[in-house]
Parts: sequence; structure tokens; C-alpha cells
Amino acid sequence: MARINLLPWRAERRKVREREFYIMLGMSALAGAAVFVAAMMWMNARLENQDDRNAYLQQEIKEVEKRLDKIKELDKTRGKLLARKQVIEQLQANRSQMVHMFDELVRTIPDGVRLTSLKQAGDVLTLVGVAQSNASVATYMRNVEASQWLGRPDLKKTEIKRVDDKRMPYDFTMDVKLRKPAGSEEEEQTGVAPGTAVPPQPAAGAKP
Repeated sequence: MARINLLPWRAERRKVREREFYIMLGMSALAGAAVFVAAMMWMNARLENQDDRNAYLQQEIKEVEKRLDKIKELDKTRGKLLARKQVIEQLQANRSQMVHMFDELVRTIPDGVRLTSLKQAGDVLTLVGVAQSNASVATYMRNVEASQWLGRPDLKKTEIKRVDDKRMPYDFTMDVKLRKPAGSEEEEQTGVAPGTAVPPQPAAGAKP
């Protein structure tokens, strides 16, 4: 006699498929969670590695900054030493210039001219004085131009201000350029001057 299955096989089959679906869903969720955890661990590892590299770079930057500070200090010290060296060399090169300057001031000043003050700014002398006449000032300028240690006279002003002093009524101001003769190096080494200054010329109409 044939057996007939009267059980609801469609319902059983549906339950089996649902069970398989949930199993697959659970396995997918577990796989997704595992992938997520693995990705998080990998990202954390990368972040930690980057943090270590950043810390290393920060440490190296601090070391470089310390070295730069030392280099700056050395540059400042070097600049000061170079400045002192230049001053010493300048003083060494011009050690006799002041002597020659005052000697030339005495040699070039003619009769009828008297200096009241002088001021030096670098290689420029500002001479202030009184004169008997404009001709005396012109003679003084010619003598300065002919000097070996002085030159390029630039008359700033000349005017009559000393009404009470009839002998030297003119006030004048003149800038003079200091210069070094070409043979001054030989003079410093041998002690012999390469030439003598031009003697001052008497002013026109000057009284002895």
C-alpha cells in the first residue's frame, strides 16, 4: 500500500530555508565584524606608527633648532670678531693719518685765516674759522687742494659777521676730504715721506 505524506512539507522547507538564511546572515555579520575589527586594528597600527614618526620628527626639529641657535650665536660672534678686525686694520692702516692731518692743517693755512673749530665725521673734516677776506679763503682752498693728505675742499659758507673785528671779519665753514697719498705705504715702511706739502701762499692783500 502506498504511503502518502500528509505533513506540510512546504512549511518545513520554508523553515529550513529560513534557518539557512539566518545562519548565512550570522556568518556574514561575523565576517563583517571580523573585517571591521581587522581594519580598525590596521588603522590603529598605522596611526601609532605615524605618531611615532611625528614624535621622531619633532625631536629632530628640536635638535635642528638647537643647532640653528648655535649657528646664529656663532655668526654673531663671527660678525663681532670681523668688526673688531676691520677696526684694528683701519687703525693700523691710518695710524699716521692723524699726525699728517694736523701737520697739513698747519702747513696749508695761509696768513689771514684762523681756524676756530674742526670736526671729523669719517673721512670728512668740517673746518670753521675766520678770515681776513674772501681771497684768503680762496687761497686756503687752493692750498688744501694741493695737499697730499687733504683735498676736495667744499666751501659751505662765507659771510661777514664780525663787524667788531675789522682784521678778520669773515666767518667761513668748509668741508675737506681726507685722503691717503699713493706713496704712503712706502712712507710707513721706510719712514721717508714721498713728498712734501705745498707751502701755503699768502693771501692777496694780507697784512703780516
